[in-house]
Amino acid sequence: MIPFVDLKIQHKKIELEIKEAINRVFEESNFIFGQDIECFEKEFSSYIGVNHGVACSSGTSALHLALLACGVEAEDEVITTPHTFIATAEAISHVGAKPVFVDIEEKTYNIDPNKIECAISKKTRAIIVVHLYGQCADMEPILKIAKKFKLRVIEDCAQSHGALYNDKKAGAMGDLGCFSFFPGKNLGAMGDAGIVVTNDLKMATHMKALRNHGRKDKYEHFVVGYNYRISTFQAAILRIKLKYIDENNKLRKIAANEYNSLLKNAGLTLPYVLEKNSHMFHLYVIRAKMRNQLVKLLHEHGINVGVHYPIPLHLQGAYRHLKYNKGHFPVTEKIVGEIISLPIFPGITNENIQHIVGVMKKCMTELKENVLDLEMVY
Repeated sequence: MIPFVDLKIQHKKIELEIKEAINRVFEESNFIFGQDIECFEKEFSSYIGVNHGVACSSGTSALHLALLACGVEAEDEVITTPHTFIATAEAISHVGAKPVFVDIEEKTYNIDPNKIECAISKKTRAIIVVHLYGQCADMEPILKIAKKFKLRVIEDCAQSHGALYNDKKAGAMGDLGCFSFFPGKNLGAMGDAGIVVTNDLKMATHMKALRNHGRKDKYEHFVVGYNYRISTFQAAILRIKLKYIDENNKLRKIAANEYNSLLKNAGLTLPYVLEKNSHMFHLYVIRAKMRNQLVKLLHEHGINVGVHYPIPLHLQGAYRHLKYNKGHFPVTEKIVGEIISLPIFPGITNENIQHIVGVMKKCMTELKENVLDLEMVY
């Protein structure tokens, strides 16, 4: 049995450091806004290459805070992609705005810059650009469009910790960058956590108030806020894990290269990396015909693969009210029937990958033979 993600391997290497950090917080007993939070904000924003960080309870709350900081409100529109986890669109809905979806590029699976301008209306206030699977979207044309129409750009970096575009890190190019530290991410907490990074001091100050009930002082609240606080325990753990993110990302890239080498002539569509990008492979995503049958066979053979994401947002019941139909975003709808995410994580071995590929090739041969048998019958 090969797991899709194995966090135990990663944590075993730094177990003592993690326990020491947890014990320190335990001894200090400052579980809400302990010193580790401010330290982590400074260390992570420095890693990204921006001036300010606002740590919070999750990647979803990070997106919500970012939209509020940009002044997005009811009746506004925010452009984003239909090929992402629902949290991207949920945050737009939570401020009362309308998600406006734009189709993706077939090669990168990220939002297609050539299709954004057509989706802009008088109500458009921002673009949430999702850097999916570990690779940045093509930011240069997106930023030009945003400047032309005076739109805010929020980067959803939940899957792109450490990813580079023209030597700039994901989260350092738009007005704000939002990160999730869900345990399975390239930088993962041991529970939910997130952060917003920005160079705008005014925005950062506003978000810090919003995440803590709109406080100016302990019992003085100048705005209606939220309980989006991060635990001191999670910040302390993230400070330890941040030291190893580049090393772990390097291991992901080595694993991806091994997959690429073994699968190059297997009749699959392998990950495409934009020339300007350095891909960090949060997920290693391929495309295959007869995807559903292949996934079923792989699971039967003890290979835990995933599908990210089988139902695009415009076809989800939660967004039925937007009145999108099948056919609105043909590229997205095509690829969601073919994508498979193979196991990838720091600590996966070449032997693991060779076994996965060997099983996959056998399964594909079996499926082809079944198709030929059916064709002969008819």
